[in-house]
Amino acid sequence: MKKVSPPDQPDCKPMMQLPEGALTEVAAYFQVLAEPTRLQILNLLRTGERNVGELAQMCGFTAANVSRHLALMTQQGLVERESRGTSAFYKIADPAIFALCDLVCGNITRQIERSAARRAAFTSLP
Repeated sequence: MKKVSPPDQPDCKPMMQLPEGALTEVAAYFQVLAEPTRLQILNLLRTGERNVGELAQMCGFTAANVSRHLALMTQQGLVERESRGTSAFYKIADPAIFALCDLVCGNITRQIERSAARRAAFTSLP
């Protein structure tokens, strides 16, 4: 039976079928997501495009720091950059990134809940 992907997502090779070079690319993608500041920037862009100054102010970091993060995120295809006059505006390149982040957040929430339930079982012993 053929696997059917949801209409808004292309067919993807399972990770076990990817060559080593492709796995390196996947690891680089996840490495960009493994930084809290970049996750904060992604969340801010969830509501729409913003320029570096806006993002810096909202994050509480310098514009130079935010620009470095955005450069990595652009390189990995997470965000797109558009120049307008003297400003650069950034937006999400592929909204599917939010499904991935939400999936991970849900998984972490379930792990925390299971851990809390195990601790509660020990504290309620007679």
